[in-house]
Amino acid sequence: MRPHDVWSAGTAAVAMTAALFTGAPTATGQAAGSRPAQECTPPPLPGKVVDVDVTDATGAAPMRLTVKPAKVTAGTVSLRVSNTGTLAHEVVVLPLTAGRPIGKRPIGAESRASETGSVGEASHNCGAGEGGGIAPGSAGWATLTLKPGRYELICNFPGHYAAGMRAELDVTP
Repeated sequence: MRPHDVWSAGTAAVAMTAALFTGAPTATGQAAGSRPAQECTPPPLPGKVVDVDVTDATGAAPMRLTVKPAKVTAGTVSLRVSNTGTLAHEVVVLPLTAGRPIGKRPIGAESRASETGSVGEASHNCGAGEGGGIAPGSAGWATLTLKPGRYELICNFPGHYAAGMRAELDVTP
């Protein structure tokens, strides 16, 4: 279970107080305080590299997740995620069944989509794999072995998927 999956009122209050002094992401995925986010440069990544941009401040489309290229060959695929927004974000990789469009996953009571079947994620600030979220102005990455098929990349912080933070990645044989 990831750190942002379960929050009691007490731990949320402590985390938000701590965030005021450190600039860290809070339980809601918002950065607090006035210190700049930790900037980092991903190391050289193996396999095919997919650049993923996550942002939340683009006028008419306030939440967006984009991938370049949107099609790669199967095998080792590295996601290099840049957070150009003002909130913390993550990228979860979920398989799509044939004929299913992106953006149609049911939203649960916590304003999140189910991550059942996830093949990996980039949510570690300035690091690889799972973590508590990628801070604004920072980066995270993940290296996965992907089989041919369609995948939906989503930010699954509460409300972000429903607000448009999703994109398709096609993996060919």
